[in-house]
Amino acid sequence: MDFAQRTIGLARRNVDEGGRPFATVIVKDGRILAESANEVAQSGDPTAHAEILAIREACRKLGTEHLTGTTIYVLAHPCPMCLGSLYYCSPDEVVFLTTREEYEPHYVDDRKYFELDNFYEEFAKNWDERRLPMRHEPHGAAVDVYRAWQERNGGERRVAGAPTA
Repeated sequence: MDFAQRTIGLARRNVDEGGRPFATVIVKDGRILAESANEVAQSGDPTAHAEILAIREACRKLGTEHLTGTTIYVLAHPCPMCLGSLYYCSPDEVVFLTTREEYEPHYVDDRKYFELDNFYEEFAKNWDERRLPMRHEPHGAAVDVYRAWQERNGGERRVAGAPTA
């Protein structure tokens, strides 16, 4: 099966049905494990990106938060939210089929604090220098939650079984 074409077909069908032009196909052992089109327009959920939905389905099927051993096909270079999710689930490879520069003449999704042209620069700033207003309100009890987690996990700080570099 041509997984790139499958990804393109899912995205095209989503556009034909009134959705947004994004799709993801997750492949393991040469077979489709999970797939999704973007469902933000249909659901009103700003986190319903194709990558997020497909990752959720794949992880449910495998019973794990780790997608090692998979290749993930996405229609476009991932947005920062999806890129973070892709890093977090640790696939073997991500294949994107178009760049923002290639699709920008046809689609743009800039928002109040989210502009793709400068988002990665904005994201790299210290929290108190970003355009999105943020405030740190320290509470010792918040750190105590992490201490409790560590104690419950035999003194370990890392999540058991998490892939590391």
